[in-house]
Amino acid sequence: MKCDIISLDNAKVGDIDLEDAIFGVPVRSDLMARVVAWQLAKRRAGTHMVKDRSLVRGTTKKAYRQKGTGRARHGSMRAPQFRKGGTVFGPVLRDHAHDLPKKVRKAGLRSALASKVAEGKLVVVESVRLEAPKTKDLAAKVKALGWSSALVIDGAEVDANFRKASANIIGLDVLPTQGANVYDILRRDTLVLTRDAVDKLVERLR
Repeated sequence: MKCDIISLDNAKVGDIDLEDAIFGVPVRSDLMARVVAWQLAKRRAGTHMVKDRSLVRGTTKKAYRQKGTGRARHGSMRAPQFRKGGTVFGPVLRDHAHDLPKKVRKAGLRSALASKVAEGKLVVVESVRLEAPKTKDLAAKVKALGWSSALVIDGAEVDANFRKASANIIGLDVLPTQGANVYDILRRDTLVLTRDAVDKLVERLR
């Protein structure tokens, strides 16, 4: 499929042929949901923890004798039913990550790209190189282009001036090609790819 290539000044500078096998596949929301769940689970720290009865500080002496008091039998004051006792079934240190086949991850990324094409929210720019890291100038360009919520994906490395200039612009995220992922693509309204990013994504997903 053909797609126009524009500059940051919103002028058409050419066109590019996007591969249907990557940008024209059927949109699979189920695959994208699986990949997003995998991404979010993988980034969880898993450092939540409470103290159970084995971790609570306190005496190990039996509270009172077993028989003759008329009270219930207790062997430890660190049991959950007592004040300052341990917590039952609380969160423990764990790794929330789970496995997801590479084939599913690639299919999910292809589907995310295709969804932006289907919605008409994929923009291809020639380059995002800037002569100077001026946030004010870049913000004016972004406003003129109508990118209120956009993810910009550059080539192997993001231009240093563009990265610095975009750091304080709300709603504008920047990633290199190897950082392209389903979650970041879906969380922004517009997907902006450089010509170099298109070539790298095709090479990665072919």
